Amino acid sequence: MISELVKRAAGLYTGGSRAVLGITGPPGAGKTTLAGHLVAALAAAPPPGHDAGWVAHVPMDGFHLADAELDRLGRRARKGAPDTFDAYGYAALLRRLHEDRDEMIYAPGFERVLEQPIAGVIGVPRTARLIVTEGNYLLLDSAPWRPVRELLDEVWYTDLEQEERLRRLIERHVRFGKSREAAVSWATGTDERNASLVAAGRDRADLVVSGLDLGEPAA
Repeated sequence: MISELVKRAAGLYTGGSRAVLGITGPPGAGKTTLAGHLVAALAAAPPPGHDAGWVAHVPMDGFHLADAELDRLGRRARKGAPDTFDAYGYAALLRRLHEDRDEMIYAPGFERVLEQPIAGVIGVPRTARLIVTEGNYLLLDSAPWRPVRELLDEVWYTDLEQEERLRRLIERHVRFGKSREAAVSWATGTDERNASLVAAGRDRADLVVSGLDLGEPAA
């Protein structure tokens, strides 16, 4: 199935202006893992006239608000909820990528050990014709997220059996510093509330990717 997904992703770029593929799904469902596999495969087999840099991975997670701002807003206990991101900034980056005017665009990333956004760590050169982006709220049909969908050529929804999704999510939280008790509490509390919001957009996806086992993410 992964080969079919790679082919479909490659087909989004038809020449000329950039194409942007969005991958969404609930926390722990494999968005980042799928994006990583796609980008690696597409870089290894670029279309004629392009090199490995024709594809770039630009996650939504770089638009987390910093803890200092979440503290000011009183939202830190809900970190990861829709209103704890800079949705307008994310949409502005997608517009800039589509406008395709600049030789280099720098996007923010997210450092999971620090649990903080880091500015300017993802460089997208002019040669990047296909952008793969992933995040929870690409299909959220409410302000300020609604404009995001219009800026994505396709959106794929990753689905995973609930028990396995929670297991992976808990292990990820533990891996990045939470105690097991805190990881279980966060995964079944804050993360699960966010997962319900994400699931509401499932029917709006162009493609649902269910049960694809690409292994555990490396980070």
